[in-house]
Amino acid sequence: MSEAVAQRTDGAIRSLVPARMDRLPWTKFHWSVVFGLGISWILDGLEIQIVSESGFQKSLGMSAAQVGLTGTVYLVGQVVGALTFGRLTDRLGRRKLFIITLVIYLVGSGLAGLSPNMWFLWVCRFVAGMGIGGEYTAINSAIDELIPSRFRGRVDIAINGTYWFGAFFGALANLYLLNPDNVAENIGWRLAFFIGPILGLSIIWLRRHIPESPRWLLTHGRGEEAERTVDEIEERVRREGGDIPEVDESKAILVKPEDRMGAKVLWDVFVHRYGRRTVLGLTMMVTQSFLYNAIFFTYALVLTNFYGISKADTSLYFLPFAAGNLLGPLLLGHFFDTIGRRKMIFGTYTIAGVVLLASAWAFHAQILNATTHTIFWCVAFFFASAGASAAYLTVSEIFPLEVRGQAISYFFVVAQCAGAIAPVLYGALIGDGKDRMPLTWGYVAGAVIMIFGGVVAWLIGIDAEQKSLEDVADPLSKVSEESGAAA
Repeated sequence: MSEAVAQRTDGAIRSLVPARMDRLPWTKFHWSVVFGLGISWILDGLEIQIVSESGFQKSLGMSAAQVGLTGTVYLVGQVVGALTFGRLTDRLGRRKLFIITLVIYLVGSGLAGLSPNMWFLWVCRFVAGMGIGGEYTAINSAIDELIPSRFRGRVDIAINGTYWFGAFFGALANLYLLNPDNVAENIGWRLAFFIGPILGLSIIWLRRHIPESPRWLLTHGRGEEAERTVDEIEERVRREGGDIPEVDESKAILVKPEDRMGAKVLWDVFVHRYGRRTVLGLTMMVTQSFLYNAIFFTYALVLTNFYGISKADTSLYFLPFAAGNLLGPLLLGHFFDTIGRRKMIFGTYTIAGVVLLASAWAFHAQILNATTHTIFWCVAFFFASAGASAAYLTVSEIFPLEVRGQAISYFFVVAQCAGAIAPVLYGALIGDGKDRMPLTWGYVAGAVIMIFGGVVAWLIGIDAEQKSLEDVADPLSKVSEESGAAA
């Protein structure tokens, strides 16, 4: 039975749905949400890594520039998908979109493995990118709204960090599938493209059993359905052995649904009402994206041009780099719920920047080799990865529920565009590997940019740890008890 049945008072709905969701204990239901929705970042990491090895280049007769454009097409698809599906996930619901976007990805990536020519491959990469871009908006929104507030930080950060599990797995797959001694040259890269769809198909049935966000239902005028959904979740939690405490009646909220969320409303939210939060989100997303793209897309060039590592062996150095990026969010994530968001973001961004500064000095002094330089990267990105994941968490929890999907999409797109500059810039700084000074200053600049992001988070960050989403940012549809009664 509902703790508090939604009641209408002159068009307003009074409900305990958010409080009921936040006081739930952790059970198998929440694990199903994590595994059912969290695969998105694994798929993205897998896709990026598989394409980065360009096993299809010879088979499809592509130049180096055309191979590079293949990655760009995928990123453009992500931008279009994020913008398109970000708005739709706010209008149509989280559940519909996290099913639709996964299907779009499955089709795009699966068909890429059958590409007869370069143009067919590009179309498929664009479609797959659209699916993954849409996944980012729908999945982050759903996870934040389904996971209890005291676990939200660590869960969101860990899931975002699993991108690097996909990248790690993709690198291992490339080592085998792209080796002509193991698989024919025209077959290996095609098989690699099928890995993601196979993983996606294995998880899509689980998504079908994940409910719509009760919070979204409530703020879109479907209060009774929201209450029934929470009833079903609570019943499942009880069956799984969870002890559900009583809910505090004072935590009920009164909402008056409003579907008109046009440009004027968005401008008011992001510029007037939450302008400081917009600055915070932009700073965090842009700084981490710039640093990641600067290092991630040029690490192989550094290894080959400065340390003489063959192109074939660069994947071996990527594996520990990916492992460090994966372990950071997994091991540090719970501190974002205990020590707090602002302190941990400042700490992870700053430590990553300081380690990168140290590596810049050591690189210029020529006291590093390929192994020790990779160790520096591993340590720096152990912290940077947790901070970058926290950036996604931040932009998804500090804005009102009704525009959450769009908020994620806008910040994601800005970060992608800003980050796209970094590989070109740092590629130019690397040059032919004869002069270390340009890249040294590039590392210094990247470190300073990251530290700047941490300082901004310290100064204007939001202490959202263990708080209900509705306490972090009032829903746009929320009204006071007095105004609701007077309406």
